[in-house]
This record gives sequence, structure tokens and C-alpha cells, in this order.
Amino acid sequence: MQKLERRAPVPIPPVHPEPEYRVTGQRAQWYADMKSVLQVPWMGVVTMAFSHYPNFFDTLWKGLRPLAQSKPFVEACLAFRSQTEHRARDLQPDLIVRRLAAIGYAPREIDQIRDTIEVFSHGNFPYLLAATAARRLLEGYQPGNAVQARRFDGRHAPSVDVPFVLMEAHHADHDTRAVYEDIKQTLGLPFVNTDYRALARWPSYFALAWRGLKPALGTAAHTEICADVHAHADKLMGEVLPNPGALSVDALRDAANRDGNADEILQVVRLFQWLLPGLVTNVAFLRAQLAE
Repeated sequence: MQKLERRAPVPIPPVHPEPEYRVTGQRAQWYADMKSVLQVPWMGVVTMAFSHYPNFFDTLWKGLRPLAQSKPFVEACLAFRSQTEHRARDLQPDLIVRRLAAIGYAPREIDQIRDTIEVFSHGNFPYLLAATAARRLLEGYQPGNAVQARRFDGRHAPSVDVPFVLMEAHHADHDTRAVYEDIKQTLGLPFVNTDYRALARWPSYFALAWRGLKPALGTAAHTEICADVHAHADKLMGEVLPNPGALSVDALRDAANRDGNADEILQVVRLFQWLLPGLVTNVAFLRAQLAE
């Protein structure tokens, strides 16, 4: 199997994620269908950015959809999550539940934060695998032959009811906007991922959690976990998971060319395929902070 190098594109390409509340027509249908299939309540920045290129997105999602509905895919994502969360505990995050209680957080509020993290802990792995598949295809690595895969019946997403409120920068006060700027500068990104904007609904919690996470970023241990997450995603999409949707290099490259700038699309795909291993590691860290 040809392995993908883990690297950030330089310079960071422009991205054009269209938020859910603005989309209509075909794009709104794509968003609804992807959320339904992946069993997630939000459209990731990664796939919102991909949908800016309609031919590329349509071809990618038609090929990924049968895989995302399959038992092998769901089971791989669940195992991947468990593996990542186990590794994140090695970063030894400080526990913050008592500190939250000391400033007035009730147990119910802390459970709501846990439930929000649970949504992202479950949902980020399908997005990571989608970005990995897109990069492998655009770089010329053909997956296996189209084969049937047993469909996963039922619900695999967490059974939690979370009011999904995103704290956008224009909603936030000065202190939260400063945290957002620190996140972007620290991670080297021009945007703040949905996960962080959802958790910033509780500003005092989020500032405390980010202060605990930030020192771990870029350490040898954190870098190693991210590299291992990248490698495992690459292996899953390169040689482990089936290809029931008949994804192909030629079809996806042709679609990208029809959108007019295949190189730009490749750089956007590389950006998200690089950042998502860090995101899933960071969310696992945030989850571990709230252990009793």
C-alpha cells in the first residue's frame, strides 16, 4: 500500500465552508443526507468546504455513501475512537470537574458538556476517513475493487439529546474571541472548528479546558499520537475497508477538473486530512479532562 505523508499544505489554502443555515437546493440535500447517513447533528467544516466544489463533492459522496452505511465502516470508526481515547489519556490531562463545580457548574451542566463532547467523539472519525479517502484518490491511489459490504442496521450514534448551539465569533464576547484567535494561531488554521465553537457555549468551561489542552499541543507525545491516527486512517482507507461505492481515482479527478481547479481542491483536501488527526486527539483530551 502506498502511504500518505502527514504534512500540512504550505501555504494554507483558502477554504469556503458554507454554513448549514445558508444552504439551499442541492447543497442542502447533500448536507441532510450526509448527516443522516453518518448519524451526526452537524456538517463538519471539512465537508462544508468540500461542497464548495459541487462535482467533486457529488462524486466523492456518492462513492463514500455505501461504505459509510456499512458494518465494517461503523465498526472501524468505533474501534478507532476507542484506540485514540486510550492514547490521549497518556497525555495526562488535568481533571477539571472539581474546578468547574467550584465556580458554580452544576452536575447537570457538566453532563451537558460531556454529551456535547460525546457527539464529536463519535462523529469526527467518519469525517477523518472521508478526508483520507479523498486525498488518497486525488493523489492517485486506487482503492480495492467494488465489493458488497454488509449494511449496518440501527443506530450507532450516541443516544444523547444535545441542544446544538454554535458560539460564532460574532456571538462571542471579547474573552471568547481571544480564545478563538489563540486557537487559530496555535493550530495554524484560518478558522475555528465546529467542536470548539460548540463547547464555547460554556465560555468559562471552554477557556479553562483550552488552557489545559494548549501545553500538550506540539509535544512529542501529542505529535506521535497524531501521526499514529493519520497512519491508521490511511491504512483503513488504503487496504482494510471495502469499496462498495466503486470509488475511483479517474472519476474523482475528472470531477475535480470539472470544478475548474483540481490543484486547489487537492490542497484543501490535504489541509483537512492533516488537521483532523489533531482534532480527534484534542477532543479525546477534552473528554478525558472531565473524568471523575
